[in-house]
Amino acid sequence: MTSVVSLRNVVKRYARGKQNVEVLHSLNLDVPAGEFLALMGPSGSGKTTLLNLIGGLDQPTEGEVTVAGERVDQLSRGALAKWRARHVGFVFQFYNLMPMLTAERNIELPLLLTSL
Repeated sequence: MTSVVSLRNVVKRYARGKQNVEVLHSLNLDVPAGEFLALMGPSGSGKTTLLNLIGGLDQPTEGEVTVAGERVDQLSRGALAKWRARHVGFVFQFYNLMPMLTAERNIELPLLLTSL
């Protein structure tokens, strides 16, 4: 079965002051098309970092991130923004909703602002 998400030797480091903190260590992952999975782990284990890489919100320090056949780790910032607008939807844990809109309208709003 073809992978819809593929990560190869992905490393992600963040700078904390003068110290580099490696959150993901040479991660390899394949998610076949049609697969349903849950990402679970303790706080600080890299779950959000992994989702941000797959969703094109962040770039790996090293390695390859391929989603639906496209190397998102190689896209420019502008191309990445266009790719996200066409292919990705996020519901954040600490979301910023428009309080005067219903949940349905809050979901619809970004679609109305995009010319695809």
